[in-house]
Amino acid sequence: MGDMSNSDFYAKNQRNEDNHAAGFGCSVMELRSLMELRGTEAVVKLQEDYGGTEGLCKRLKTSPTEGLAGAQPDLDKRKEIFGKNLIPPKKPKTFLQLVWEALQDVTLIILELAALISLGLSFYHPPGDSSGRESCGAAAGGVEDEGEADAGWIEGAAILLSVVCVVLVTAFNDWSKEKQFRGLQSRIEQEQKFQVVRGSQVIQLPVADIVVGDIAQVKYGDLLPADGVLIQGNDVKIDESSLTGESDHVRKSAEKDPMLLSGTHVMEGSGRMVVTAVGVNSQTGIIFTLLGAGTEEEEKKEKKGGTVEDGHQNTGKMQDGNMESNQIKVKKQAGAAAMEMQPLKSAEGGEADEKERKKVSVPKKEKSVLQGKLTKLAVQIGKAGLLMSAITVIILVLFFAIDNFVMQKRPWMPECTPIYIQYFVKFFIIGVTVLVVAVPEGLPLAVTISLAYSVKKMMKDNNLVRHLDACETMGNATAICSDKTGTLTTNRMTAVQCYIGDVHYKEIPDPGALPPKSLDLLVNSISINSAYTTKILPPDKEGGLPKQVGNKTECGLLGLVLDLKRDYQPIRNQIPEEKLYKVYTFNSVRKSMSTVVKLSDGSFRMYSKGASEIVLKKCSYILNEVGEPRVFRPRDKDEMVKKVIEPMASNGLRTICVAYRDFSGDPEPNWEDENNILSDLTAICVVGIEDPVRPEVPDAILKCQRAGITVRMVTGDNINTARAIAIKCGIIHPGEDFLCIDGKEFNRRIRNEKGEVEQERMDKVWPKLRVLARSSPTDKHTLVKGIIDSTMVDQRQVVAVTGDGTNDGPALKKADVGFAMGIAGTDVAKEASDIILTDDNFSSIVKAVMWGRNVYDSISKFLQFQLTVNVVAVIVAFTGACITQDSPLKAVQMLWVNLIMDTFASLALATEPPTESLLKRKPYGRNKPLISSTMTKNILGHGVYQLIIIFTLLFVGEQIFDIDSGRNAPLHAPPSEHYTIIFNTFVMMQLFNEINARKIHGERNVFDGIFRNPIFCSIVFGTFAMQIVIVQFGGKPFSCQPLDLDKWMWCVFLGLGELVWGQVIATIPNSRLRFLRRAGQLTQKDELPEEDVNEDNEEIDHAERELRRGQILWFRGLNRIQTQIDVVNTFKSGTSFQGAGALRRQSSTTSQTQDVTNVSSPSHVSLSNALSSPTSTTAATAPPTTGQC
Repeated sequence: MGDMSNSDFYAKNQRNEDNHAAGFGCSVMELRSLMELRGTEAVVKLQEDYGGTEGLCKRLKTSPTEGLAGAQPDLDKRKEIFGKNLIPPKKPKTFLQLVWEALQDVTLIILELAALISLGLSFYHPPGDSSGRESCGAAAGGVEDEGEADAGWIEGAAILLSVVCVVLVTAFNDWSKEKQFRGLQSRIEQEQKFQVVRGSQVIQLPVADIVVGDIAQVKYGDLLPADGVLIQGNDVKIDESSLTGESDHVRKSAEKDPMLLSGTHVMEGSGRMVVTAVGVNSQTGIIFTLLGAGTEEEEKKEKKGGTVEDGHQNTGKMQDGNMESNQIKVKKQAGAAAMEMQPLKSAEGGEADEKERKKVSVPKKEKSVLQGKLTKLAVQIGKAGLLMSAITVIILVLFFAIDNFVMQKRPWMPECTPIYIQYFVKFFIIGVTVLVVAVPEGLPLAVTISLAYSVKKMMKDNNLVRHLDACETMGNATAICSDKTGTLTTNRMTAVQCYIGDVHYKEIPDPGALPPKSLDLLVNSISINSAYTTKILPPDKEGGLPKQVGNKTECGLLGLVLDLKRDYQPIRNQIPEEKLYKVYTFNSVRKSMSTVVKLSDGSFRMYSKGASEIVLKKCSYILNEVGEPRVFRPRDKDEMVKKVIEPMASNGLRTICVAYRDFSGDPEPNWEDENNILSDLTAICVVGIEDPVRPEVPDAILKCQRAGITVRMVTGDNINTARAIAIKCGIIHPGEDFLCIDGKEFNRRIRNEKGEVEQERMDKVWPKLRVLARSSPTDKHTLVKGIIDSTMVDQRQVVAVTGDGTNDGPALKKADVGFAMGIAGTDVAKEASDIILTDDNFSSIVKAVMWGRNVYDSISKFLQFQLTVNVVAVIVAFTGACITQDSPLKAVQMLWVNLIMDTFASLALATEPPTESLLKRKPYGRNKPLISSTMTKNILGHGVYQLIIIFTLLFVGEQIFDIDSGRNAPLHAPPSEHYTIIFNTFVMMQLFNEINARKIHGERNVFDGIFRNPIFCSIVFGTFAMQIVIVQFGGKPFSCQPLDLDKWMWCVFLGLGELVWGQVIATIPNSRLRFLRRAGQLTQKDELPEEDVNEDNEEIDHAERELRRGQILWFRGLNRIQTQIDVVNTFKSGTSFQGAGALRRQSSTTSQTQDVTNVSSPSHVSLSNALSSPTSTTAATAPPTTGQC
């Protein structure tokens, strides 16, 4: 099947092959088949067919050193012949599809049916004369009134119209949500750039602009954007697990295995490659197109419910391939390409497929705190509403039947049937409206609006949110584990002290004062033994600081060379990168970097640099005051540590030791035997590099501590440096009881004799731990896991982690919220993260906390408001129906209340901007109920006020206002002023209560900051204006009679009473209201980390157990269908997008998202297992949660 679609797909390319050959020495298909080879096979093929990499470059008309010339016509021609570097995106859902989805809502379907029946009956005129009809008794009363029967259709039509409104609003929201998300995705894509050589200049290009023939520079931490052949490489190791599923890193070299594939990660080393395949022709692209075609096809089969003829399949295949493959491309560009493992496996047959599917759904990450609480709440509200509406309908029907057939002993006459049915339909509509009002449809909407609004605003605060719910989880964070370099500090390294020739200089010395030999060695060592991509460029602005490009520590050392009045560029020009004999690149195990060069006499010299305590251990000699080596004994080392390194470190300096070693050329040393090579070094100098603390960080950390968040520093730096910086930042305060330990000590304390991490030991360490120095990525992961899994505190800790390196991947994935650095971060780190800090600044994390808490509060505000409306409307409709056989609030009015209260209020309350006061309270934690006791007090308090007013108006309103009573009106009676006043007052009270709902912690001033939110003001005034229009001109459809000014003033006055009453409620202390404690516990969620592994329906069972056991069976069945379809789906659409990013946290149960989820989950598993396994055994043996996202 796949082959067919591929050949279709490339038919076009084949036709063009003649002109390819004319333009370039090879065609797309030849290059594709070349890229499918590995190892020696590939080397042989390259040599035989192309004459090695040089030959390949010639055919592609590019230069291995200077790259493409970069002329536009040439680039366009390459794009036309070899394709662009992107996979065409999946088409978004059309507006009509979204409308169709919104129509699936159960309550809306019930309403539509009721409205249609009501419409049908209003047009049905029973045969026979009027005398026969009178015998139907009270039932027929008022049907003939002044041709009112003709207006019977209005109610049904009005209900349908309001359903249309609700559907359009929902669909529009989904549409704008998807649009926003696509905007976000494209922004992430544009941010991914790659280093390419064009016209001998190294430039950063957006990934989409890379063309075949480009020379790309690859380095540690890159995610390869296209397929290519390595021309020159130093110690390059690639993690190909995303393509092959093999977790071991693959060594790449131009001689043995030069094939680099898109979507794989560079784990070590650096080099240059010539790009040979981009977009749909690259290995990842091929898999995406196969994948896209396959999943679409399955879906089609499911829809058809049978097999499809082959012919048809293949025609449809192509467009689908494009569409679907792109759903995923969005992900790939975000830096993902980590999902290809699945299709390779399932190609073996159906069974593998099924197994994969089962495997995927198990280790689902627990729902975000808010989602869990909301799902629970919605289920409970849905049940209560269903119960109330069922009782309402039953009572109405019984009352009517008993009154007519028992009390008045009337027979059921056939000619009366339509009239009776009309009554029953009216009762049914009333029942449905009770249900509609009870279920807060606005909740998912509020959640979505609030999250989408926050995400948009967070962009301005330098937070690029990749997964929506991360923004809300951040509000619950209790711990932040932050890197030091670049996050807490400015990452602008400058050398400020050095120890050279037995003298410790407190500032950079004059070059004349240094021994010339030492100076030459130092300058050569720094210039050659650093990545050639690291440079210091002239400042952008006059008088600014020079621009540092590349590794910041190396920039600090190059700065030292410039301070010593020398230049590194001539030395590099003399020994270009190709001439370097061997490079041991920096990695987290070596903690040093060494470069070997061949000298003119055939001998070798190796330059080394790295963390001073590590490199000094390997030194046997040191240069003296005249630049000659002298023996460097262990006791000299100890003295040096005490007198030079510790004083530097306690000033917060990072200490780097620069050393060298000479080897004879005959016999040549065994370069693979690293331990022997990296020993017996001669120390040249020790440099103290300063990385100043960012000025805004101490303040940000203080805010975190006030907000109940513990900040911990996890760094690879020396413990003294780390402690000094931690004190400057305010992470630790002298005299407090805290722990500052290094990685070795940390592991000694948390592991037992067998070397396994024990949670009890961990629990003794983490609460006091503030600084973890010289830590490996594994330590970071262990710490995060230990804090999350800890059960010693009653609240489960919510941990945020920052990371920039490739090796931080596992920790970022394990954390509740992973922050990756936008500037210094590698692609792998960004891929594993939830939020990208575009300015690498710690204070942006504090803004994320503020926004997260604001989301939670916005939802609570909306809930407080919504539930007051629900409680009042349900009780009014219920009692009204039971006592007066007619709901005082008509179906259309209820829908209007529902629409304004749900949609507009969610918009108004969800867009409240955050304030600093949010940071003055402790995090809510996972088990705190969603509805606090203050909120319960407000809901009940305002409910009581509104009910008193409405019932007073209902039963004695006609006397107060001296108007006709609207109670017990016949079937099609015209709207009464009485009921209009009730409806109007109800809406006014809601409007003013909306202002009360702005505060949920019992604050007095509800108007505080109201003008900072123009959306809120405009919605309140807009709703008020609409209400005037409805009452004055709504007429029959809205069951409204125009009111005069006097009555309007009364309605507004009663509404204003809400604000006064709010102040009264605020004075009642919560402690007096003991019973509220229980009410607030409504949504208590005893969240064990494993609990959420269950699928959603089991969660509903869990909620069901709490309800009274003796519930009627049919109600249970109905409720299942109602809640499952309604609630679960709404929440799903509320937080998960059809785009790619959000899928990561969502385990989907709906078939629409099934195809994507199945693809995306296992891939992530493969990626992060691959990330964790090489770092150390502990990470590899960690449970599968590390792989789950």
